[in-house]
Amino acid sequence: MPLTDVQRHVLALVARHRSPDSYLAGGAALHLEPHSTRFSDDLDFFHDSVERVATAYRDDEQALRAAGYEILLELSQPGFIRAIVQKGGDATRIDWAHDSAWRFLPPVRDAIGGFTLHPIDLAINKTLALAGRDEPRDFVDILALHEQVLPLGGLVWAAVGKDPGFSPLSLLELLKRRGRYRVEDFRRLQLVEPFDLQLAKGRWQAALDSAERLVASRPAAEAGCLYYAAARDRFELPGPDASLEHQGLIPHFGTAGGVLPQPGPPG
Repeated sequence: MPLTDVQRHVLALVARHRSPDSYLAGGAALHLEPHSTRFSDDLDFFHDSVERVATAYRDDEQALRAAGYEILLELSQPGFIRAIVQKGGDATRIDWAHDSAWRFLPPVRDAIGGFTLHPIDLAINKTLALAGRDEPRDFVDILALHEQVLPLGGLVWAAVGKDPGFSPLSLLELLKRRGRYRVEDFRRLQLVEPFDLQLAKGRWQAALDSAERLVASRPAAEAGCLYYAAARDRFELPGPDASLEHQGLIPHFGTAGGVLPQPGPPG
């Protein structure tokens, strides 16, 4: 799986300190799975409060130093700590950060990371990240998430629940500006396999087109939700020609801490 040796060892040392309010997120959490597309160059631990950042850093620092790691502190302020962790010539960057506790689903227990942000929330965060910055790594990630976690239209539709400053259309318009990259932009990334930019741009346009159709087909009152198929125990996109009830779908909205979907009538 695409973790460096030092990242794998660091996670093994600090995984016991992870909890539902101190969890692995960001690129490393996305790329724990064997089918991931690239390596992440850092580890991001998110926390539900500023105070929790400080206690998590203290516990992780003690475990890492006891294991012989040197910790080079780059930045320390309330709610955010960044350090380079190194041993024997190998190193990785670690961020301990405060993030909103608002999410769609609770963090999940993971054998490698301890606790990680749920894949759905990771994908929604990545959608918002790509809207806000033009980074090739985010483009690589969102294409994989569109195909492996939830189609782009569902991510856009749900993301406005986390960031109400967007409407689905305004978020989609920002995403349409992405994808204008050159081959050399991807040479700096640590990719599992060569990136076919021409193929990727076609996949991206198809994802945008399908997202636009979804956004145009759903009522505004539902914006900001996921759609849960209780009988199939998964999140799906609704079709345009039948009611949610007929499709067996239930709107699922985010909350502080996240919540598991509960079967019940749509509405």
